[in-house]
Formats: sequence, C-alpha cells, structure tokens
Amino acid sequence: MPRPRTVDDDAILSAVTLIIEQEGPAAVTFTRIAHEVGLSSATLVQRFGTKRKLLLATTIRGWNSLLETFARERTNASPLETLIGNLTDLTATARTREAIANGIAFLHIDLSDEEFHRHALVGANEWRGEIERLLKEAVAKGELEQTDTQRLAAAVLSTYNGALITWAMLDEGSVRDWLRSQIEFLLQSFKPH
Repeated sequence: MPRPRTVDDDAILSAVTLIIEQEGPAAVTFTRIAHEVGLSSATLVQRFGTKRKLLLATTIRGWNSLLETFARERTNASPLETLIGNLTDLTATARTREAIANGIAFLHIDLSDEEFHRHALVGANEWRGEIERLLKEAVAKGELEQTDTQRLAAAVLSTYNGALITWAMLDEGSVRDWLRSQIEFLLQSFKPH
C-alpha cells in the first residue's frame, strides 16, 4: 500500500511558481523544490518524473488558476468592473520587473515547446472567451455600446499583455494601477456618450 502524501501536488506547484516568479524557470530543480516543500528530491522525481513534466504541470495549473479567477462568484454587478478587477487580480505574481521578466522566460517555454503550447493555446482561447463573455454582458447592461465583442476581447487581451511589459519598462506606479489605467483607456471609447 502506498504511503499517504504529506505534501500535495498543489503545494509543490505553488513552490515551483514562486521560484519561477523570483528567479525564473532555470532555477527550478528537484533539489530546490525538495528544500522548499520538505520532501526528498527522490520523492519529487518519483511523483513528476522529470523537470519538464514538473514545469508542464505548473503551466497547466497556471492556466486553470487564471480561468478560475474569471469563473469565481461575482460580488460586483458591473461586468466591466468585474473584468477589470479580474485582470488586475492576475497581476498578483507580477509585482516586479524581475517577476515579469521571469514570467516571459517561462512563456518562452509555452511558445517553443509543442506540448506546452497546446495548453497555452487552449488557455488563451478560453481566457479570451471569458473576456468576451463579460464584454457581451457589459453591452447588454448598457455599459458599452454595441460593438464587435470578439475583436474587443482580443484587444483587451493584447492590452493586458502589452501593459505588463510596458509597465516593467517604464516602472511607473504599481502594476495594478498601470494595468487598470490601460484597460480603462481602451474601453472608454466603447462606452455610451
């Protein structure tokens, strides 16, 4: 009979995510993760097999977490405020230039490895769909004029990603405030006059 797990996969993947945020994906090793979570390297190898599989599990968890942000119970009646709030909540792991640079290093893996990219493609399309759903709700509630919400969702997604990189270069204020200002500026021209 297998021994019960003393540390669940979620705690391990959280440790991996933190190391990536702080130091980049190259810093992820079984020895380093073992030290962080209090398990042996052998236990982690037995559980995940390879560093690649560990990073793949981390990227899948990351996309699922992002989509859960959009699926959670809404306390705000405004679809636009929900959208902006959800997007700014996603900056929790992008508080520094270094964290964004390390995220881009991880994105390189998502874009250059076919298996990682399949998950990124599904995740990004679902994310764009969630953005579009909120934009359609905003149109239905009169917060936005009638518009092509599919194209606007793509523009919001592009603005989100571009705003993170621009903030990291300019380093003006908090990333949350910068992102909010960029998304609000984009959406302003679609609001009823």
